[in-house]
Amino acid sequence: MLRMAIIGCGRIAQQKHSEALIKNLDFIETVAACDLVEERAEEFANKIENAGLKRPEIYIDYKELLKRNDIDAVSIATESGNHYEISMEALINNKHVLVEKPMALSTKHTKEMIKTAKDKNVKLAVCFQNRFNPPIQELRKKIEQNAFGKILHAQASIRWNRNRAYYEQAKWRGTWKDDGGTLMNQCSHNIDLLIWNMNSEIDEIYGVIKNFTHPYIEAEDFGSAIIKFTNGSVGLIEGSANVYPKNLEETLSIFGEKGTVVIGGIAVNKIKCWRFPDEDGHPFQNLPDPDTVYGSGHIPLYKDFYESINNDKEPYINGVEGQKAVEAILGIYKSSKEGKPIKFPIEFSTLDMLSDI
Repeated sequence: MLRMAIIGCGRIAQQKHSEALIKNLDFIETVAACDLVEERAEEFANKIENAGLKRPEIYIDYKELLKRNDIDAVSIATESGNHYEISMEALINNKHVLVEKPMALSTKHTKEMIKTAKDKNVKLAVCFQNRFNPPIQELRKKIEQNAFGKILHAQASIRWNRNRAYYEQAKWRGTWKDDGGTLMNQCSHNIDLLIWNMNSEIDEIYGVIKNFTHPYIEAEDFGSAIIKFTNGSVGLIEGSANVYPKNLEETLSIFGEKGTVVIGGIAVNKIKCWRFPDEDGHPFQNLPDPDTVYGSGHIPLYKDFYESINNDKEPYINGVEGQKAVEAILGIYKSSKEGKPIKFPIEFSTLDMLSDI
């Protein structure tokens, strides 16, 4: 059994991390829950206990939790601005780490996390759970079979709505110190999927960000970018929190010489178009939408994390994979700030945007 603790018991932890831990009860034991607000940790522990499992111990100080030698791994689901600090403390204390997206808010910090995990010989995994969506896995098979031929271009479109009440739920949202804007918070999952399926490194990004309708936050509520990949293909990103009056769609489109795939639904969970020679459709075009935009990928994500530790192999989304979307988004921020295309690799942080306020 993998003895695991969760640090941060807010919305995503209550809705999806608890579900994943319960569903993987055969090989993961949840031994502790930590949150600065003790009532949230208690609520999380109640969910575990109500599923018929042993009640996790409660902590409000994650550093005290990390002193325990009987905890093998931690899942970090705090606000984004604390992912780096808590991950580093856990890695230094020889804990395997599964961290929510984005893994950090600066390229310097992502590199430090990757290096520390390697030096300590522990696993570092990132919660890009949509990679496990069945339609995305079907797309990935076609990519790996070279069924598209040359991939020409791809587009990630995230057309959602986030109102004032959303930002007032948590004061860290929309701040450069602890979050970033729509691209970093709402769009990073689909940006990860786009980059992953292009099978190429980023050469250059030209990005534009705007704050159209949310003057009470620091960061953007709209972002767009053109990505030039080293293999000659092009990526397009469109991310908005301004779609009236509610979430519209999240779509990933891949266009190649011999194939066209569009995956949509509320969480890139449903095939909308599937065209290859002798194929004009797919059974997954009839899949139902999940209950939330988070999808159902945390369950296989946790199982993969356990297997990476048990079998001493790299997690499906390790730190190197997890940093790619962060670097791309930071490249868009840097490009928008400087008003020009940005060559990769880069060094940048959300904090570098504070001079624009």
